[in-house]
Amino acid sequence: MELESIYETDRVAGFISGRGFRRVALQFPDELLKDSTRIVAALHEKLRSFNQLHTGSNGDAKDVRLYVMADTTYGNCCVDEVGASHVNADCVIHYGHTCFSPTSTLPAFFVLGKASLNVPLCAQKLCEYTIKAGKPILVLYGLEYAHAITEIKASVGTQSCFKLEICYADTISPVITPSETFSSMNGQPELIDGQCANGCTPEENNAPYRIGGLTWSLPVGHRMEDYLLFYVGSDDSAFANILMTYNTCEIVRYDATEDLLVNDFSQQKRILKRRYFLIEKAKDASIIGILVGTLGVAGYLHMIHQMKDLIIQAGKKAYTFVMGRPNPAKLANFPECDVFIYVSCAQTALLDSKEFLAPVITPFEAMIAFGRGSEWTGAYVTEFRDLITSSPMEVKDRSEARFSFIQGGYVEDFEQQDVEEDVEDGVFALVNITEKALRVRDKDSQTLMNGTAKSGAEYFAARSFHGLDIHTENNFPEPFLIGKSGRASGYKNETTE
Repeated sequence: MELESIYETDRVAGFISGRGFRRVALQFPDELLKDSTRIVAALHEKLRSFNQLHTGSNGDAKDVRLYVMADTTYGNCCVDEVGASHVNADCVIHYGHTCFSPTSTLPAFFVLGKASLNVPLCAQKLCEYTIKAGKPILVLYGLEYAHAITEIKASVGTQSCFKLEICYADTISPVITPSETFSSMNGQPELIDGQCANGCTPEENNAPYRIGGLTWSLPVGHRMEDYLLFYVGSDDSAFANILMTYNTCEIVRYDATEDLLVNDFSQQKRILKRRYFLIEKAKDASIIGILVGTLGVAGYLHMIHQMKDLIIQAGKKAYTFVMGRPNPAKLANFPECDVFIYVSCAQTALLDSKEFLAPVITPFEAMIAFGRGSEWTGAYVTEFRDLITSSPMEVKDRSEARFSFIQGGYVEDFEQQDVEEDVEDGVFALVNITEKALRVRDKDSQTLMNGTAKSGAEYFAARSFHGLDIHTENNFPEPFLIGKSGRASGYKNETTE
């Protein structure tokens, strides 16, 4: 395919010129940076043509500044509004794979790309598998294959063996503006990642499903469990999001690169069992870190405050960390945290916690772990915007002991309550405070177990390593040999010939 066709330079130039943007940020993932210079040159040429067409002058579109962004602050799939703000950009043109997460301040235009696909073979595989399944089909796909869906529909229509109902998902508009974002969150109910924002079912409000840039509607009275999901695309984060959200549906994936069908997802579905284990582990946590994985997705600040309120009401300590692309080395700098809550977009929220010292869970899992009467029914929500509520969260009753599957016994969470709740009896409150203080400072005491600290200060006061210790009988530190001084060609303490 030609470069201008793949990167849709005509549509991008029309978007920039039609809205009068003057400072435009072009966001590329690492694998597409090699084409950035040619895309910039093609856009300048198109903008020059648009300027000449509309004004009648031989303008060269010098008033439009294009800035190439690389090494995004957070995930490549989200719009990097932080990086765009460094050049005071009016909008962002996002290239490559995207999660279609709504923006907070800047309008964005998404260029999905066009991956190659063997359309006749894909339609044949779809027909053959459908005959075996005997269920209605819902065709989902990676956004890079959206350009071929019309051809797939036409090719499937010519197959005489195909008699069952088939539905195709559509892509949403490639243009996102912040005003539309907040109106959709605060206005009519919207289905995102298969769940309704106001808690109602699709049949009750007849709203379309929406996940990762795809949207579709089902006939009245039909459920997602009634359909076989036929996914066209690779095994990436977008497919993992669909697999987790619709884990009760039968799913088959057509691998366009290998031209084969994959229907064994037992390994991926084991992830659900591990997520449930992480929820049980989070229930025993005392210190929770909130990882801010985005500064651009609409509603992220509200979710951070909601998570903080939930943690505090559960009698636990919350700390907030802002870091780009968390990894085991970064999180290891905060060993006092028993668990981390990752507030991020749906396609980057699931981090493999096996490499981390502490589990990393999603806001949905945190609400189950710390919420009152919350039980996991098997349904899973990856999009944190579906969890935003205006009413305060109810937490579990800490006055009753609960059974901990991790510790293998009953745990009394009311010991983690704030000291202010015990002030009604001043004598016993003072005794409890003194006992806790002495227990932290007593190095020989074994009563304080690892992970029972209620704050970062208590954790660092109780840990075994405190740095260099100075002997109490001598106020001056002992001399240490630091090393040699001078140049490598001849140190000061070396004798020269």
